[in-house]
Amino acid sequence: MSDYSFEISGIEIGKNRPILIAGPCAAESVEMVLETAGTLKDITARANIPFIFKASYDKANRLSISSSRGMGFPKGLLALKRVKDELDLPVITDVHETYQVEAVASVVDIIQIPAFLCRQTDLVLAAAASKKAVNIKKGQFLTPCDMKYIAEKVKNTGNNQIILTERGTSFGYGDLILDPRSIIWMKEFGYPVLLDITHTAQKTGGEKGFSGGDRNFVIPFGKVGMALGVDGIYMEVHPDPDNAISDKQIQVPLDDVERYINEIFML
Repeated sequence: MSDYSFEISGIEIGKNRPILIAGPCAAESVEMVLETAGTLKDITARANIPFIFKASYDKANRLSISSSRGMGFPKGLLALKRVKDELDLPVITDVHETYQVEAVASVVDIIQIPAFLCRQTDLVLAAAASKKAVNIKKGQFLTPCDMKYIAEKVKNTGNNQIILTERGTSFGYGDLILDPRSIIWMKEFGYPVLLDITHTAQKTGGEKGFSGGDRNFVIPFGKVGMALGVDGIYMEVHPDPDNAISDKQIQVPLDDVERYINEIFML
């Protein structure tokens, strides 16, 4: 059990039972978001796994100017509101600009700080001041031990609803590796720790301006995380990954996600 465990919409985070955060990398359409969320809700209900839906309303941190950003702000955020209202699911999304935090906080249950922005103090403090739970993705460029200081920025506002997520460490110029020690070190801080099993399988900028990766590592990485006692698994899921606007090679196909969940959660 984490020292700073807490509850979100009836879901206990950091209290001995691993959760699943899953959904598409980007909100590409209302129909796609609702389809993915509904299917994941049914699967996790059958498996009795606590589930939080994720999607980015705006993929603002793209490598290439030609990369699609999804529905954008505020349309993408309104799509997430429909997931929350119509499917009665808790929702998490990432925020890139301080001026958007208030609007995001009015919709979601957890605000996420993207890995590339985890050192942006004003963004972290704005998210923390919303009093919503804050999930901080570990920067690929940070040591796990440095995440203690990022978490302390949130805690300094009086907000103890903090989650840390491991998403791989830069290895050379175009690859990521999963260092299992990261989970152990970050759990020592007392906050719930998740493992992002799709982004740890990513190759950054490996496909002519777009990120590549290898989906074959997703299940093994999930099993590693569960063996290390993570508080949850974070996974990107898409109805048609080959035609996704981002992370084509690592998002889990929606038609196959139940098998992934069963193997990772050992059901």
